[in-house]
Amino acid sequence: MLHLVINNTFLGLLVADFLACPVVLMRFVIILVGLWGSEGVVGVKRRWWATHAVAVGLLASTGVTIGTESAWAAPTSPATSAPAEHTGIELAAANRALVRRWAGSHPFSNVRVAAWLALRNDRGDEAIAKFLAPGGGYDYARKRAATTRERNLAFCRRVLATHTPEFSPEVHAEAQRALNGTDTDRANFAASGYEAAKALDRAHREASQTAKQTIAEVDREFVRQHAAHDPGAQVRAAASWALRPGATDADIREFYGFGWATGASLDLEGYRIASADAEAVRRATLSRLVAAAEAAERALESAADAASARAEAQRAWQAVSEHAAHAQTAWLREQESAAAQAANWKSVAQAAQEAASGSWKTMAGNAETNHQAWFAEQTTAGEQAEMWTRILERAHLSEYRVAHGAE
Repeated sequence: MLHLVINNTFLGLLVADFLACPVVLMRFVIILVGLWGSEGVVGVKRRWWATHAVAVGLLASTGVTIGTESAWAAPTSPATSAPAEHTGIELAAANRALVRRWAGSHPFSNVRVAAWLALRNDRGDEAIAKFLAPGGGYDYARKRAATTRERNLAFCRRVLATHTPEFSPEVHAEAQRALNGTDTDRANFAASGYEAAKALDRAHREASQTAKQTIAEVDREFVRQHAAHDPGAQVRAAASWALRPGATDADIREFYGFGWATGASLDLEGYRIASADAEAVRRATLSRLVAAAEAAERALESAADAASARAEAQRAWQAVSEHAAHAQTAWLREQESAAAQAANWKSVAQAAQEAASGSWKTMAGNAETNHQAWFAEQTTAGEQAEMWTRILERAHLSEYRVAHGAE
């Protein structure tokens, strides 16, 4: 009798899939019948197949059901097995979803525009693949974003978003003027206009009643804590600057007024840019590896040396598996980082609501906005990790199918 050792949690999910979708049950039965008739597979690989049969049910229950029969079932012979092109189909769908997300949330406007153009291109998946390929649309848009003109534009937008008209009226007005002006206006604002406007705002604050209010020790201690322990490098830098030797209460006020928000904006922007850049490289690499593996598997049909061709195809799918495993691990790390930021900003938002000090007034709204933004990044990282898990499972199954196709 065939004994399947299955984790209880996966077993429960598998039963749920069976009840919800008879097709999943039929596929599972087909797999078991195939195993029963293959003594070598049953004797040596029963635990492996039990685990991966569950993965089939799980992927089917989450909507990843394209081409399950040809792409996942163990072939009876290399001559009758269809290449696992369905991994490529799923990859194309995942790439489209990724580009759509960048079109709405990438920090650089150049990338957002280029992403939308790729999505609207009549060539469909081919255009998306070209956009993600090395030297393609994404790389070109990133290079444009690195130009002085685009950096100045991004600087003006960031200043406008982080310096409120209530706390920094001169800076806010000058940033708006530069943003609405010419490239020269924005270059001048980035070079000297910002610092000049910031000095005017500080002078006005120092002359007001606000400057006569001493910074509470609890507010100063909070800055110390963030200088030492904030999960964001830019926020830590902003807090450390406010506490530098020779700093005054005015520097603490500016940290709460715009320094904290500016550091938070840079941390979020930096995270999004780094994760997007890394994923663009990973997707391009995956497309290349999957194409090579599918080609190697197709070559089995006409190979003169079947054993050598099978070994080559198996190595190709192993390369896909290894790449997917590394990507999955990377996204799990990103998920942890985003979760730490989300928890931090949730705590800050609560502290801002409870604070009696006026220093917190500007941060109250920004804290909740940052909490929501980082929570969204945490969710996205989890979704990306799940996508790479599905690719990893498909690659494992393809590798096994190729290796044992003659059994």
